[in-house]
Amino acid sequence: MALKIGLISDTHLPEAGKLLWPQVFEAFAGVDMIFHGGDVHEFWVLDQLEQIAPVYCARGNGEDGSGGRDIQPDDPRVKDAWLLNLEGLWVGITHYVPVPERPPNFTLDRWIERFFPEQRPDVIVSGDTHRECIAQIADVFCVNPGSPTYPHNYDTCYGTIGFLELDAGKADASIWQITDEGIAPFDFDAIPPWKQAHLKSPGS
Repeated sequence: MALKIGLISDTHLPEAGKLLWPQVFEAFAGVDMIFHGGDVHEFWVLDQLEQIAPVYCARGNGEDGSGGRDIQPDDPRVKDAWLLNLEGLWVGITHYVPVPERPPNFTLDRWIERFFPEQRPDVIVSGDTHRECIAQIADVFCVNPGSPTYPHNYDTCYGTIGFLELDAGKADASIWQITDEGIAPFDFDAIPPWKQAHLKSPGS
């Protein structure tokens, strides 16, 4: 049976805002699972997402006190790395992987040895960079949904989420831009809205 999984990462709440954009919850309605790539920062966000579907979350540095933040407690929905067997694929979730790679030290293989020593994933979902990305690195399909609140580390604004579809040993992914009306397919070739706003001259 095919699975549709909502992807989200680096929500940074309540720093980025009091609540997650309502468009996210509308977009995720009907998904089978939700994967959060970490830097939640407070777990009530997971409580809200769990009202839609089961949540699997990577533990980010923001949950471990970076930047003077509160250290978040242990939670059964949160691990340094998840490895799930879904639709004939091994799917890993962790906060950071080096995509794009920066050899010789920052390679995907080194991170797989660290976080997934028991089984090489076919798919890895991550976060941390706040940059949306879909990439095939050797035999591993890598997806980073970006951040819905701090895209590319800009100030709070509409960012991105993603979807992962798994069906009989095949994986596909898509990235979506949050808009006033809901979500729209993300255009990797266009100047993103957050950068457009930044480039506008004062008073324009």
